[in-house]
Amino acid sequence: MRIAVTGHTGQLARSLLERAAAHGVEVVLFGRPEVELTDPAQLDAALTAIDASAVINAAAYTQVDRAEDERELAHRVNAELAGVVASGAAKRGLPVLQISTDYVFDGELDRPYREDDTPHPVSVYGLTKLEGERAVAAANPHHAIVRTSWVYSPFGKNFVRTMLTLAQSRDEVGVVSDQHGAPTNALDLADGLISMVQALVARPDAAELRGVFHMTGGGGTNWAEFAQHVFEASAAVGGPAAKVRAIPSTDYPTPARRPANSRLDNTKLHRLHAISLPDWRSTLPACVARLVAEQFKGDRPS
Repeated sequence: MRIAVTGHTGQLARSLLERAAAHGVEVVLFGRPEVELTDPAQLDAALTAIDASAVINAAAYTQVDRAEDERELAHRVNAELAGVVASGAAKRGLPVLQISTDYVFDGELDRPYREDDTPHPVSVYGLTKLEGERAVAAANPHHAIVRTSWVYSPFGKNFVRTMLTLAQSRDEVGVVSDQHGAPTNALDLADGLISMVQALVARPDAAELRGVFHMTGGGGTNWAEFAQHVFEASAAVGGPAAKVRAIPSTDYPTPARRPANSRLDNTKLHRLHAISLPDWRSTLPACVARLVAEQFKGDRPS
């Protein structure tokens, strides 16, 4: 099986490429600058050349704060591009997986969000990702929309790398403690997405395998506790570590509002796809050790 994945350098695209062999599939990454994904003709030519069995749209505009000022760009990537990719897959009779986010919700509920809860984004980023969900659903009936949260990995920019970088020069780091969610290792997410693709391809008439699903790491936490676990894992392998000072969100204002509750209920995913990602605490240490070995070894502050 060959899976076409939009994007070249993102955390998820690189994780899918790394995890493909373990599932006996081939992943082909494609996108700018070679292919302008918003151009239906270029997209069709790329899909023809790849000859894939399915498409995962991992391309996204993820600069949450910058999106408040770059609304048009965020919409073009997160909504328009998603619709074009889904339509291109539909033209070839291929299923498409669209990656979405906890930011489609406002975070006001006092329980994990289910797929049938009404979205209410409170940021431009969340709004454009919701628009992308709707564009995909309208363009390709053979779709699965996967919402995830707090993604980290050995690749690219993410919270884990940021914490390790800060610990290189600081003894203490202030981290918000009143936003709750589930960290998701992109490598674990890649495993789950590939399993979903395999099911969609093997059972094209199984309508219950389509639609909206939530897929996050097991367990829950807040950003401050997450940071503490990062530093503990780093210290264990000789990497940088700092003391965590828990602070309220009001002490760390950002241009874009974040949901206070980013917890997503994964029950539907387990029931219909038999997929459950590992608890985030179980796979975080390996990611941290890898980052330390590759970039942060010997950088603990004196």
